[in-house]
Amino acid sequence: MSTNTESEVQTTQKEPERERRIFTFKATQLVWLLFGILEALLALRFGLKLIGANPASPIAVFIYGFTSLFLFPFTGLTGTPAVGGMVLEIPTVIAMVVYALIGWALERIIWVIFYRPRGPVTQTTTTDEHTHE
Repeated sequence: MSTNTESEVQTTQKEPERERRIFTFKATQLVWLLFGILEALLALRFGLKLIGANPASPIAVFIYGFTSLFLFPFTGLTGTPAVGGMVLEIPTVIAMVVYALIGWALERIIWVIFYRPRGPVTQTTTTDEHTHE
């Protein structure tokens, strides 16, 4: 009579606070994405104004219209030198710096409030033995 014994070992690991770290990561990435898009649009506006792009062009109309909302607090802060159709929009540069600082501060606040460092990983091992005769 021969007996075959099979063992099945299953190990599971549970990492505490994993979901919270994932949420923190995703929230900070979303902040950087949104502020990165805003910074890119402001940079495009600055470049288009600097090269004297046609303000009636559909892309210029979109960029100027969208970014004007974000430039409103900076309107009239400094002079805006212009030569011909080219404009050096200094308030746009100041807005870019301010919004970059706001984005960084918001990301840090989210990280400080929600981030939890990795703790010890708990490991559970289960063994099942099956006997075949």
